[in-house]
Amino acid sequence: MRSFGAKIGKNVLIRSTAKFTYPWKVEIGDNSWIGEETIFYSLDEIKIGKNVAVAHGVYFNTGLHDYSKDNFTILSNKIIVEDECWITNDVYIAPGVSIGKGTVVGARSNVFKDLPEGYICYGSPAKPIKKRIEKEHNHNRS
Repeated sequence: MRSFGAKIGKNVLIRSTAKFTYPWKVEIGDNSWIGEETIFYSLDEIKIGKNVAVAHGVYFNTGLHDYSKDNFTILSNKIIVEDECWITNDVYIAPGVSIGKGTVVGARSNVFKDLPEGYICYGSPAKPIKKRIEKEHNHNRS
């Protein structure tokens, strides 16, 4: 991947069946993992942060057609997955989406809009369901 211009961090594992349209538009941070059958349709930039787990069959789609034009012009928009995210199996991520730090996207979700930091999100369309890590309250009184 590096030979074709991808920016790949240290300790990154990319499974052999992952596919990349334009590797030079892809950046993957340190200690991240890319699963089997994952597709990077990288007509625009795809940036994966550090310590990110991308499971099997995930589809990163940066391209679409402008249906308002007679010739269906191709458009593109980048995708950003911030650090410490887990994108589980068979997730679709649409052009222009950002996924906040530490967010988990549930299996077979379709992500059409940005997802906030630190949430468990799932569905079609994917929506924030609950905080990933609830803060503990100290009820002890001294």
